[in-house]
Amino acid sequence: MVLKLRFLVPALVLLASWWGAMGALAQGSEVPVSVQAELLAKVAAYDRNLGGRAGDQVRTLIVFKPHVPESVRTAERFKDAFASQGPVAGLPHVEEATAWEGPAAFAETCKARRAAIVYLSAGFTDEELVALAQALDGHDLLTASGTAGAAQHGVVLGFDLVSGKPKLVIHLPRASRQHVSLSAAVLQLMTVLP
Repeated sequence: MVLKLRFLVPALVLLASWWGAMGALAQGSEVPVSVQAELLAKVAAYDRNLGGRAGDQVRTLIVFKPHVPESVRTAERFKDAFASQGPVAGLPHVEEATAWEGPAAFAETCKARRAAIVYLSAGFTDEELVALAQALDGHDLLTASGTAGAAQHGVVLGFDLVSGKPKLVIHLPRASRQHVSLSAAVLQLMTVLP
């Protein structure tokens, strides 16, 4: 694990430096989807419970709202970007896009498909995020979304753009309730929500 951390820290620093240089070109206030995919794959590799959750393959569900065009586009971009990542925690991975049908139905979908990671696309309201967090309480699952606000409303991992650099935001109590266990060294690289 120490050896892995020696590689993660420089990789995240290098990625943040690269993104800082690109910050002047950035038009929006969100971390680009390709960077989110790369960071999520790296962070997932440091989840001590990922192997038990995933089995022999990391299944990532990418959830989108079918009647929200930006949600559909973001899901497609994220699916392509995550699929291009190498093995996650040394395991092969598969990505599936799935339409949002409400929190209870989605919790059942996660269980039925043996999802290890869930990425929530654009377009979810704060209320939907809170309801989803409640529905996933006790599930063994790493959830992520493209905004820091999502982490404030119960998604385990969110992404923020601070001074043109990507910043990871983790909802620590939610991570614990969803059996996501990251080392203290990795948590030091994140904004930790109590």
